[in-house]
Amino acid sequence: MSPADLNDWVHAIEGQPAGHTAAMVLALVSAVAHSVFGALQKWRFDPWLTRGAIDVFYASMALPVALFVVPLPEAHVWVFLIGVFLIHFAYKYILAMAYERAAYTVVYPVVRGTGPLATVVVAGLVFSEHFTGTQWLGVLLLSGAIFGLAALNYRRTAHVDRQVLIAALGLAFITGIIVAVYTVYDAYGMRMVENPFTFLAWFFVVDGIAFPFLAWRRWQRLEERPDPRPLLARGFLAALIAYVSFGAVMLATRLDKVGEAAVLRETSTVFAAVIGWLFLKETVGWGRAALMACIALGAIVVEFGG
Repeated sequence: MSPADLNDWVHAIEGQPAGHTAAMVLALVSAVAHSVFGALQKWRFDPWLTRGAIDVFYASMALPVALFVVPLPEAHVWVFLIGVFLIHFAYKYILAMAYERAAYTVVYPVVRGTGPLATVVVAGLVFSEHFTGTQWLGVLLLSGAIFGLAALNYRRTAHVDRQVLIAALGLAFITGIIVAVYTVYDAYGMRMVENPFTFLAWFFVVDGIAFPFLAWRRWQRLEERPDPRPLLARGFLAALIAYVSFGAVMLATRLDKVGEAAVLRETSTVFAAVIGWLFLKETVGWGRAALMACIALGAIVVEFGG
């Protein structure tokens, strides 16, 4: 299917029952991809180098598509893309600061628990989306269970200095708010263009241009520099997965409610636990299993409680 055919398909189903179904499927596909993306970031590399390795491929592979496959953006879209760069740079910069201070398993759930709750609020203000009382219960159940995972994981890393941990959690909370901002901002961008794939292609280019330079400078300052080959190999694989993770959920926000897509995507926490159990030999335990069941149930309540 050509980009033109895909664009026609989007226009044909957006706002229709078929668009709602497609958005649900895309959000779940994004959740699975994002769980794999998160697992690839668990390896023992500096978080700044990790993000730089991902973004060098993330931007460079998208550039030919942006230049030669999809139509070029109109003038007002270029201005909007400056905002994309600033918001996503802030997200990645603050998240890397949080990862420097506390374990991934503690920081990440706080980010993901804050994100959907704040996104529903912001999307309601910007797009006038309405959630029923039942859907709000689903959002609170999902976010609360994700925060519960963070608390459970913290008990396993209690050796972290309290002040450092407080700083990390504060940064994680701020990052979660930025997740809500960029989710709604990107959704607005997807809806303001005739061809959403133009916005997607240039989004990947713009989003990936800064961190490779930051990572390179950091790598040069390290006394013990890691072998760049495994770092770049993981970065290449993670970049491919990121296209699916971010592209699918952004397309879902074009087709249906932004808040619902954001909530469904956070089932990535459940998929991440399954991946950890199957492939990384991580122990789930009854507590984590119960919390993951609550996350899944919360997503179901949001999807079918409208």
